Amino acid sequence: MAKPPRAWQRMLSGRRLDLLDPTPVDIEIEDIAHGLAFVARWNGQTQGDYAYSVAEHSLLVEALFARMHPKCTAADRLTALLHDAPEYVIGDMISPVKAAVGPDYSELDKRLTAAIHIRFGLPAMTPTRLKQRIKKADNVSAWMEATQIAGFTEAEANKLFGRPNRELIADLGIHLRPPVVCRHAFTDRVAVLLEQM
Repeated sequence: MAKPPRAWQRMLSGRRLDLLDPTPVDIEIEDIAHGLAFVARWNGQTQGDYAYSVAEHSLLVEALFARMHPKCTAADRLTALLHDAPEYVIGDMISPVKAAVGPDYSELDKRLTAAIHIRFGLPAMTPTRLKQRIKKADNVSAWMEATQIAGFTEAEANKLFGRPNRELIADLGIHLRPPVVCRHAFTDRVAVLLEQM
């Protein structure tokens, strides 16, 4: 009988994360932050000396979400910050690749998300309304990234992500920082939100 393929990954924390059956006890924020700080958005096709990381993107989405919903809870903000957290092990696939891979990618993402959420005291499944609100902030972030560092025209970005409210993004920008800086910013923000919960 053939040996089944390995479906776990050793994390820098020493944890062994089983991708087929992830458990909250194998989730560490330092592993998430480290992984996301090294995962490039837009398949790395962005301008600048550093890749635009998923960690940086997540920080922007959480800031946008909070501006869009000023009465949201710390738990809602943490959910927004962790919206792409599974990508610390499965990477950031652009939408066309996700569509080509099919439902298996989505199932893996759901399992990892549930384990991550439980680890940090959040509901395993994000309520639909909250998920929709986070997606709107995610689209604003994508529009900003597309027009500022990914070479899209505003017209292209408007078609793909919708035109954002200019007042919402007026003083926000895209930051290209070394991975170590992104990693610390991400873990610091998680710590602040956990304290507020």
